[in-house]
Amino acid sequence: MFETARRRCSTRIAGRVVPAWLRRFTRRQDGATAVEFGLVLLPFLSILLMTMETALVFFAQQTLETAAADSARLIMTGQAQNQSFDAAKFKAAVCDRVVALFDCSGGMYVDVQKYTSFASISNGVAVDSDGNPVTNYNPGGKNDIVVVRLIYRWPIVSPLTQPYLADGSTGKRMLVATAAFRNEPF
Repeated sequence: MFETARRRCSTRIAGRVVPAWLRRFTRRQDGATAVEFGLVLLPFLSILLMTMETALVFFAQQTLETAAADSARLIMTGQAQNQSFDAAKFKAAVCDRVVALFDCSGGMYVDVQKYTSFASISNGVAVDSDGNPVTNYNPGGKNDIVVVRLIYRWPIVSPLTQPYLADGSTGKRMLVATAAFRNEPF
């Protein structure tokens, strides 16, 4: 009698006895969508967050480029020289243009240098032993060639995005916006 009941409730598959409740469970389709969604959710959210962070980095870079062009205009037109801007006043003028995205007081570096020709302009950003950019402030005079660089170390939050966007092991990306121009004869 016990053996007959066992045969009704279970089936043999590959020599093993499979209980009836397990067979019913594998045949049911009620929660298949929820299980599939659970399997896809984590990779989907990871890709979504990586995309959003990458877009935010590009948006921050564009904002920095716009601020560099706008603030460089103060030097190019002679307004910075006429109002006797020093490095702190010029940085404050830059910070007025990048209000929401950047920690301007702690992370923004402003480099303004005068060059003798466009060919002599250096492309790289000089850094000190701590990895911080080396900055100068020399807005030049009439008809001088000047380069304004705004440098910001943007933190990369997502550990999945850090290998692709961050510089080395710092977890930050150095955003650099450059404006090269010849001062007007103010």
